Amino acid sequence: MSRTWVVVPTCPPIVLHRCHRCPSGRFRTHGKFRVNAHHKLLDAWLLALCAGCGDTTKLAVLERTRVRSVRPELLNLMHDNDLGLAAELLQDPLLLRRNRVALDWDNAWRLDRGTPEPADRPDGEAIEVRVRFAARVPVRPVRLIAEGFGCARAEVERLLAEGNLVSTVRLGGKLSSDFTFMLKR
Repeated sequence: MSRTWVVVPTCPPIVLHRCHRCPSGRFRTHGKFRVNAHHKLLDAWLLALCAGCGDTTKLAVLERTRVRSVRPELLNLMHDNDLGLAAELLQDPLLLRRNRVALDWDNAWRLDRGTPEPADRPDGEAIEVRVRFAARVPVRPVRLIAEGFGCARAEVERLLAEGNLVSTVRLGGKLSSDFTFMLKR
């Protein structure tokens, strides 16, 4: 029996960055951009608001870039404050590294399991599950499997230790790319 699960983001993640006004280190993005022109050069930032005090921080998207080298569609999306563009930019590891920020994906994703599992499945049958990621959401596979089957993480750890849960990728740590696992019962 084969299943496909999809990890889907539900909202933009929290940006982890030190606030200069308060002790909070959590910022929320709402898809707002600021674009500034200096003659033939452009600067563009993705704006984020501090969860504690509401102060604004700017994540550099473009820095002193020639106007002609920026795609007009990209510039229009920034002027329209496109939330999809903001989500796409937050997936860019170069942007995160350049701005020295990290992302917190807790409560910002959901697991779409597709059709429910039939209750009359024989006990000896194995289930192969393909997990796809709609966005690069880092998730612990043990947590994902526990949520997908509605059991405790300790139960998933036990299945791993007994060899009843197998995968070609290491299920410890975090993953953000597609993988497959098999559950033998």
